Amino acid sequence: MTVETAPASASPAPADQPPRRGLGRRLLDGYLYAGPVTLTVLAFVCGAVVGAVMMVVADPATRSALGYFLAAPGDTFSNGWHAISAGYSALFRGALFNTDSLYSNGGAPIFGPIANTLAYATPLILGGLAVGVAFRAGLFNIGVQGQLIMGAICAGLVGFDVDLPPVIHLVAALLAGIAGGAGWGGLTGWLKARTGAHEVITTIMLNYVALYFLNYLLNVSGFQKPKTNEAVSKPVSGDARLPHLFGANLPVHLDLLIALGAAAGVWWLLTRSTLGFSLRAIGANQNAARTAGMNVERGYLVVMLISGALAGLVGCSQALGARAGGFDNSVDANLGFDAITVALLGQASPWGTVLAGLFFGALNAGRVVMNASTSTPSDVVNVMEAVIVLFIAAPALVRSIFRLRQARGGSRVSALAKGWNG
Repeated sequence: MTVETAPASASPAPADQPPRRGLGRRLLDGYLYAGPVTLTVLAFVCGAVVGAVMMVVADPATRSALGYFLAAPGDTFSNGWHAISAGYSALFRGALFNTDSLYSNGGAPIFGPIANTLAYATPLILGGLAVGVAFRAGLFNIGVQGQLIMGAICAGLVGFDVDLPPVIHLVAALLAGIAGGAGWGGLTGWLKARTGAHEVITTIMLNYVALYFLNYLLNVSGFQKPKTNEAVSKPVSGDARLPHLFGANLPVHLDLLIALGAAAGVWWLLTRSTLGFSLRAIGANQNAARTAGMNVERGYLVVMLISGALAGLVGCSQALGARAGGFDNSVDANLGFDAITVALLGQASPWGTVLAGLFFGALNAGRVVMNASTSTPSDVVNVMEAVIVLFIAAPALVRSIFRLRQARGGSRVSALAKGWNG
């Protein structure tokens, strides 16, 4: 007697077997969530949501409609949606493309928003690179403010006090600014290497020294603008000014190409050179690097010289470009601390820093139009930036909100944070 058996495929699934996941969920669980790109995009989403809430709260019409929400809830939602769409539309017009200027005279204003974005982004890229290089060696350089101020002072002195031929004059001013920033950053590296002084403390103190030194110079004859009692420097000679790339109507100078070249140079340094390998090894584990025969103290000095030189280029960008007509004690324009934000958002990588600088440059350019054309205050952009960086620095929070599993290795920012704490 034959007993027929059911095919294996027809056997019922065990009761404890989890349901089959769809293709989209398998992609998220298996690949997309594991990389820092997804976490960064989700951080942007969180920042945009928080920004939208702030726009709704700041809108007078929406707040007024909340007073009779139960009677006509549609008014609240309609006004809130209008505030959000108007705010983000203004950000877009100010950062990328303004359709209102299609029929402007000469056509230059059509590209004005992109030019403004690039102008805002350039010093942020250079400053972010300065912070990021120090990050990779395990140092927290929050002295970009002081280093760029010293770079601006040195570049300005050569720019308005030295008489040189046109091209040589600009090159000399740039080299002076680089030397000023490198020297100020190198002082921190020397103190770290020789005495073990923590770079956070020394850079904070040196920021104040540089700022008050600038305040002193702005009231000294020979540095101060003649025939005025204002604390403003002399204007830089025309031969030492950074030339415009796309015409005098657009605020994009040669420093944009310098910033992109610096990013390429930092990328090569960190990924293709022996020095970059030793700096990354020191940042990963200084004890292991010392055991392997690397000179850790020399690495601290070298990386702070490089970081300070990049910060000095920010000072050159300010003194020879945006403020070539004379700069005051606000020449740093908070760029030193914004650079930390850019470096964190860029995951301390050169090209990530470039993208982060462009993003923040777009926000800074767009906030001007948003503040002028809507009821949304420009401080909303500051809140968005802070929220994005908060989520970038806390990937576990993003994974918790979107219910993503732990990624292998984690982000570079969280690894750096562990290094600072340990």
